[in-house]
Parts: sequence; structure tokens; C-alpha cells
Amino acid sequence: MSSSSIRSRLTLLALLSATTFYFVYKSRRLNKLLNLSLNLKKPSLKKGKLLFISQTGTSRTLARRLHSLLTSQNFPFDLVDAQNYEPEDLPKETLIIIVASTWEDGKPPEAAKFFTNWLAESANDFRVGSLLLSQCKFAVFGVGSKAYEKSFNLVAKDLSTKLRELGAAEILPVVEGDDDGGELDVLFDDWSKRVVGVLKGGDQVGNGNVESAVGMESEDDGHYDDDEEEEEEEVLSEVVDLEDIAGKAPSRRSVNVAETNGTVKNGKRDMVTPVIRASLEKQGYKIIGSHSGVKICRWTKSQLRGRGGCYKHSFYGIESHRCMEATPSLACANKCVFCWRHHTNPVGKSWQWKMDDPLEIVNSAIDLHTKMIKQMKGVPGVTMERLNEGLTPRHCALSLVGEPIMYPEINSLVDELHGRRISTFLVTNAQFPDKIKDLRPVTQLYVSVDAATKESLKAIDRPLFGDFWERFIDSLKALKDKQQRTVYRLTLVKGWNTEEVDAYSKLFSIGHPDFVEIKGVTYCGSSATSKLTMENVPWHSDVKAFSEALALKSEGEYEVACEHVHSCCVLLAKTERFKVNGQWFTWIDYEKFHDLVASGRHFNSKDYMAATPSWAVYGAEEGGFDPDMSRYRKERHHKSKP
Repeated sequence: MSSSSIRSRLTLLALLSATTFYFVYKSRRLNKLLNLSLNLKKPSLKKGKLLFISQTGTSRTLARRLHSLLTSQNFPFDLVDAQNYEPEDLPKETLIIIVASTWEDGKPPEAAKFFTNWLAESANDFRVGSLLLSQCKFAVFGVGSKAYEKSFNLVAKDLSTKLRELGAAEILPVVEGDDDGGELDVLFDDWSKRVVGVLKGGDQVGNGNVESAVGMESEDDGHYDDDEEEEEEEVLSEVVDLEDIAGKAPSRRSVNVAETNGTVKNGKRDMVTPVIRASLEKQGYKIIGSHSGVKICRWTKSQLRGRGGCYKHSFYGIESHRCMEATPSLACANKCVFCWRHHTNPVGKSWQWKMDDPLEIVNSAIDLHTKMIKQMKGVPGVTMERLNEGLTPRHCALSLVGEPIMYPEINSLVDELHGRRISTFLVTNAQFPDKIKDLRPVTQLYVSVDAATKESLKAIDRPLFGDFWERFIDSLKALKDKQQRTVYRLTLVKGWNTEEVDAYSKLFSIGHPDFVEIKGVTYCGSSATSKLTMENVPWHSDVKAFSEALALKSEGEYEVACEHVHSCCVLLAKTERFKVNGQWFTWIDYEKFHDLVASGRHFNSKDYMAATPSWAVYGAEEGGFDPDMSRYRKERHHKSKP
């Protein structure tokens, strides 16, 4: 055979071999692509994980809502509390969605710290590497309070950062929900729809289902060389990975809140959103306009029935059945651990809402209050005389909830009350010193002194302001310049501030209050927002011991003047000013106060003081209970202190 013939045959053999290899290779690629296509069209058996990190239950509720939506759209997810999730399993996950709350100081709730710490430690461990979660896709929705500014949704943002550092791919940017802003539900529902849209693939992925594209299991091993990836992109040009979709997905649409819940008008929104309104009304509050409230006090009901008045009746002579408890601002700048309202009211550091007219607030408050008084008609013990008196309120405790002094027209509101000869007891939480300075005379001005050191004040009041301690001290200084009656109000929380006698006594020289009220904390039931239990509630004997020690520290400047055993409350009074010839004068001559206000001339706290009855004095047999009332004792089923 000639050499040319041999070369021809070898060439033909090479061509046949190349052709065979080409078709075998293309066949393998076709089978691989076919398998991938089939996987795209059938749901995977592996579920995604929907985790929630929650303290008060808000994130849990939102996560449940999203889980229902995902289930209805045939996307299988396990709903898991992060505290019950094993973070070591994260590398096995292909898709996780997290709804995360931020708690104190920008930290996660205590129960979720193991999960978040594991992420942080893994991200910072050079041995772990940045590919640990490379098979995982994720999205995070944050729940926090914008009032805390720097720590707003830190947990959600940190989770996103740490997951990305470990190689996970974010399918949607972090969305930061504001629990106190009134738009959380709208924002979350909008985000949830976007999550579903991304999972479906929308217009960007054609009509196919994309479970495998978000990292859920497929039968393919996922290993290709570079040439294969390039070829695959050409053949499956319409299949888009969710990493790419995350960048292509439409941005969050702007939500017109006015259209959704009618809370915005002329650029200002209502302080009380429909959700907050429903919560407060469930607790018995009557909401006035867009930011005020009124509620009938149990002591008002008690004195209407002839069963005794509150501690203000014993200490200052108010008629509890003629007292209206109200506030022109349901918002507060603190989230105290002993909050009676379990933080269902709004929070804020400045007035950013619509503002109602002070005259309308006063008129509505009196109208709603008298309607609640009328409902007491026919209740055992309520006489027509007391009922008719109750229909004409003579006192207003501006201490219902929130921070009354935040209301920009607080002076006009106080003037309106005084014009109707209604006395004013105003309580402020010591975070607005300038407002205290600008405040016109009230019958009695309180500053809440919930702790005596910076550390304990932060722990107890959980203030929004970063400079809370400076504001607190400046508020006490502002109190010193007031000529009318001033009060430090101390709430004792066992295990939190009951050991701070020395530190409290040092605060006396800053504000020089006329009185110091010392009251045991009221236990308001269990709450996700508070760690308090009955163990934190002091006995009256504890409050008395603390009060006596505090008076002793003052070296005679203050003495223990009154007590109200039922309220677990004791009053210290300035000896030089309010003890005359051995007689205490802690009560108020209300008619004289109104005459002084109407006169327009300067006056001070001594100008309208009145004698304290013997039954209200500290150590009296009555324990501060008015003997003209009928003592009613409830049956007690718990053990008394020995």
C-alpha cells in the first residue's frame, strides 16, 4: 500500500474518531442540559428555611404571615425560631429567609444570641473561609425602631453582612422596617411580594420555576469546567441565576401610606396608627384626635364607690373621683422596663406628627372622661352626690402614658385647663430639659428619677437619646429654677435600683425638689418587652426602709412625711418649707392656686400649701387611708410576707 493511501486512511479514521467524540460529547451535554431543564420544572424536595428572631413577637407574627404566603404559592419552607435552629446546619441550606428584630443597644434578643454569635465568629475565623455558605441564597427583613437612630436594624444589617462574608448570595437587599413608624405592615407585605416574585423568577426567568436556581437541590452535581459553563450560557441563555436576578429585580416601590391607611396629611402623619389605636383601645384608652388619650383610673372608680382614693389624695388632697387621667402625647422617648403599657404606645425624640388643637384636646378629654364616669351609675357604692361631682373634673393628671411635655402646645393646653379651674399634675421623663425650662406654672411638676447612675438609668429606662444622661441631669437642673411645687418620682425595682441610696441622695442637690415620691414598681403581668417578675416588686416595708435611709442621708433637709400603704408609696418632703411648728403642709389649696394663676403675679409653692390631715401622716394607724371612706379588702390567695 502506498504511503499516500495510508495517509488518506489515517485522515479518514481521525475524522471518524473526531466526529464520534463530538457526537458523544454533545449527547452528554444534551442529557445534562435536559436533566437541568427537568429539574427546573419540578419542585425540589428540599425545603428552604424561614427563620425569625423576635423579642416582643412582632417578627414572629410577620414570619408566620410570610410563611402562609409562601405556602399558598407552593414554595416549601420550614418556619423556625432562630433560638431553636442549629447554626452548624447552615452550610447545608440552599435558601434561607430571615425576619430579624433588633433589641437593646443594637443587639439581638437574648434567645437568638447563640445563632448570631455563631455567624459572627465564623465570619471572623480565618479557618472557615469565605465559601462556607457558597451554596446558600438568602434575604433579610429587619424590624427595629428608627427612633434609636444608630442602632436602627443593626441586627438585620449585620446578619446580611456576615452571611455575605461567608459566601452566601443575597437575593434581595436588606429592608429595614420601623416598628414605631406606622408603616411596618405595608412595607413587609411589599417586601414579601418581592420575595415571591424573585422565587417565581418573574419576567426575567421566563415561565419556568426556579427552585434549582435559588440553590435548592437538583440531580446535577453542579461541576462544570470553564468551557462547559460558556457553552451552557449559550444554550440556556434564558435561565438566570438568582444572584443575577437580585441585581435585576425591580427596586422597592414607594408606598403611598396615605392611600393605604390614611395616616398622612399635608406631609405629616398621625402619631396613632390604626394598629397602635386598636392596641390602646383594647386596653381601655379613649384616643383623642391623632395623638392624645384619656382613661379612667381605677382609683377614680374606687373613690366614686366610697372605697378610698389614690396616694395623691393622701399626700396632696386631690379628690380622686374628680381626677381625669390624660395625655396630649402618647409618644415617649423611653422604653422603660416597667412600662404599664408594654410599649404599645409610639416612641420618638421630637415632634414629627400632625398636631391637634389644645382646645379640642381638652374638650374631647372632658367629654370622654365624663362619659366613662356616667357608666359608673348604678354600680354598688356609687352615690348620686359623688357621681355628680365626678362629672365635673377638678384635677388632671397629665401622666397617663407617653411624654406630655413633647406636645408643642403644652403651655396652651395647661392654660386651658387652669382656665376651667382644673389643677395640673404633669409628669416628665427627664429627657427634654428645654421643654421644662419653657413650661409655664403647673400645680405640681414631676420628674421621673428611675435610677441614680448612668448605667442603671440606661438599663431601666432604655432611652432613645444617646446623650440621655446629660439630658437627665439638665432636666433636674431645670427643675431647680421652678417656683411651683416640684417632685422627684422614684420607682423602686428590686434588683435594679434599690441599692442606690447614696447615689440618689446626691441627686437632691441638683434639682432641690420640694418632694420625693418613692413607690414600689407595679407588676403588670408578663411581657416579652420586660424581664420583670413579682420578685422585682418590693414590699411596703422595703419602700419604707429605703425612704428612711434616703431621708437620713439628706441630713435633715428631707423627712418622711406621708405614706399610702395600699399603693406601696412613701413621701419625703422638705422639712424647712413644709413642716410648720411640727405640722406637715403637703396638701394643696387648689382654689388659692387658681386665684394665683389668674392674678398673673409670681408665686411659689409655699403660697398654696395646706395642712396634711393626721391620717395621711407617716406612721399613722390609718396608713394613709381616708377614714371617711369604707375599707374594702379583696381576698388574697397568695402568702403574705412574714
